[in-house]
Amino acid sequence: MRLHRNLVFATIDSLSEIFNEGKYADKVIQGTLKRDKRWGSRDRSFIAETTYDIVRWKRLYAEIAEVKEPFSRENLFRLFAVWATLRGIELPDWKQIEDTPTRRIKGRFDALSKIRKFRESIPDWLDELGVVELGEDTWTKEIHALNNLAPVIVRTNTLRTNKENLKQELLKEEIEAFPVKNYPEALELKERANVFRTKAFKDGFFEVQDASSQLVAHFLEVEPGMRVVDTCAGAGGKTLHLAALMENKGQIIALDIFGNKLKELKRRAKRAGAHNIETREIDTTKVIKKLHNSADRVLIDAPCSGLGVLSRNPDAKWKLEPEFIAKIKNTQADILNQYSKILKPGGKMVYATCSVLPSENQEQVENFLNREEGKDFKLVKDQKILSSDTGYDGFYMALLELKK
Repeated sequence: MRLHRNLVFATIDSLSEIFNEGKYADKVIQGTLKRDKRWGSRDRSFIAETTYDIVRWKRLYAEIAEVKEPFSRENLFRLFAVWATLRGIELPDWKQIEDTPTRRIKGRFDALSKIRKFRESIPDWLDELGVVELGEDTWTKEIHALNNLAPVIVRTNTLRTNKENLKQELLKEEIEAFPVKNYPEALELKERANVFRTKAFKDGFFEVQDASSQLVAHFLEVEPGMRVVDTCAGAGGKTLHLAALMENKGQIIALDIFGNKLKELKRRAKRAGAHNIETREIDTTKVIKKLHNSADRVLIDAPCSGLGVLSRNPDAKWKLEPEFIAKIKNTQADILNQYSKILKPGGKMVYATCSVLPSENQEQVENFLNREEGKDFKLVKDQKILSSDTGYDGFYMALLELKK
């Protein structure tokens, strides 16, 4: 593989913004890829994938290169040299990476790979927390799985098409996809591709959504004609899935504290042909109070640490802090207390997170059932999804029923 100077420099610029300015990797890469219209798909893939790789393995590479944050430009080139050496890529004769000690890099890699926090490239506190919550063996397997590149999964929009037809439509655009067993609407791409440029996407035939996330709407047991409230809807991935499962019949009220996310949901709903969704921004407590005792189904896709989706958001492990996890657990408890009141007697509610920590999942549900607010609820079933078991995102969901 021959390294092109302008692509490597674009990668270094991206890393500088992510590591030194605290910017989000996906936004930075999006901006970088717009810099040069002459870049082809292979050039763009190189920048995106190399940047993500170095973000994912930041701690390991920094230990090998013996550099510390904030990273100077010279040190970012050292991280890049480590990345290239470990992949067997011959380093060019550039002054930025001359005298790279390739044998020393391989030696340090072998030594550090014996220690989990370096091998899996995670902060000390996160490694300790993982062991406490999941146990040594499960955590070792899980954090290893979460360091793998996430596959691209699409969810067939059954309001517009079916899975077989979508597969054929993508094939027309030279994108090969195959069905995923036990996931009714899921297709997995054989190779990564920019699916957002396809006619099938513009026609609303699918949404990009991880396989684990696709299970949540099914877990809620919705039926056409119901009144459903999606309380933390965001940009609406699960809302749109619910609309499809309800065949556009009944009503879905999509709530969120961020109005801009709900605007995005409206755009997506239009493309998907989902007509039974109404959006409401939670700008005061009245929004929730007005909905008390009114819904057949309630979805609480709660804000969480996001530890189950590290494979697609590798920079999250560097932005996360122990204080945030403690704070988010209080938020989850409060949301369960408040939003559970939206359910009418006999109704069902799903509490879901994209975390693998029991303290955000099973323990939250158990604590809720033992509080005054949860005393009339019973746990019908729950499901813990580990990335090490499925190859998809780590997730948790619990189905709760309110007594009649």
